[in-house]
Amino acid sequence: MRGIQFTRFNPDDNKKTPFQKLLDLFTQLLTYTSGDVTEALQWLTELDNQYQLTNQEYGIGDFIEELKNKGYIRENEESGEIEITSKAEQTIRKNALEEIFGKLKKSATGNHNIRKSGMGDELNAETRPFEFGDGVDQLDITASIRNAQINHGIDSFSIQQDDLEVKETDFKTQTSTALMIDISHSMILYGEDRITPAKKVAMALAELITTRYPKDTLDIIVFGNDAWQIEIKDLPYLQVGPFHTNTVAGLELAMDLLRRRRNPNKQIFMITDGKPTCLKIGSQYYKNSFGLDRKILNRTLNLAAQCKKLKIPITTFMVATDPWLQQFVQEFTETNNGKAFFSGTDKLGQFLFRDFENGKRKFY
Repeated sequence: MRGIQFTRFNPDDNKKTPFQKLLDLFTQLLTYTSGDVTEALQWLTELDNQYQLTNQEYGIGDFIEELKNKGYIRENEESGEIEITSKAEQTIRKNALEEIFGKLKKSATGNHNIRKSGMGDELNAETRPFEFGDGVDQLDITASIRNAQINHGIDSFSIQQDDLEVKETDFKTQTSTALMIDISHSMILYGEDRITPAKKVAMALAELITTRYPKDTLDIIVFGNDAWQIEIKDLPYLQVGPFHTNTVAGLELAMDLLRRRRNPNKQIFMITDGKPTCLKIGSQYYKNSFGLDRKILNRTLNLAAQCKKLKIPITTFMVATDPWLQQFVQEFTETNNGKAFFSGTDKLGQFLFRDFENGKRKFY
């Protein structure tokens, strides 16, 4: 007799190889060093000296050689420096996704459910009477035959249009997201590294969209004194600079990019740790880091109102919990009718992911 055989689980059977263990740590270090392979390997060597990560059979030198052989790092022919490859960049994004969002499997395109039934993509448990225009492939055969038997009897079986039922389907929506990341100097001040969690969240979100929601679009914007768009592959190398916070420039670029997207559902996620302190007027920069400058604030709120008219909600993730910042965030959020989270760096990924997933069920 054949059946299912159960055995005791032995965690040792699923142990990672020495290379895989070191690779997980190496990709984490690359995020902190903004893609600097030399610095990451120096840190890895120091950690090995302190915590005995390797042994006599497999050392850091073996790990470096395996990184080269497997295509994770390469030597730049012009400069002679060691740099990571696109394979390593993708591995960093995948690890960020697993760390922040958990292991998510790739699914079909679309996959953003909304609370509206009709001729959509995914079957649900509901049925309804057949209507003109419904496809034959939507028919619920079992329910239709049951209706025919009830309405006309079993002896003289016949089925008519009034007996037919079709399975309801859920619409799936596509979304265009603009992710704004603050790279002003304050993102590494006050003894707290806020840029690394922001990078991890951005990489995880990028990997989530490209694998699970391939019909969605993601535009990544960084803003300091100015704002500019970066590619997904540039995220591991992202660093802060000696910048103020020009939120206006970031919002203007986000709105411009979203205007070009044909998706009806658009949104802006903004990760920042402070108030707007900079404005570009012509070729000159207007700056004021002392409190809330009304001139800068008004321009920022005007853009929040414009986004509201264009039906572009803005979700602000404030990775600082200073009470005096809450007033600005509250006013900004109310003007846009958006949302705000004072998440801190440890909960940033959880908040962003939850809002991203829940937001897909709110479009009608």
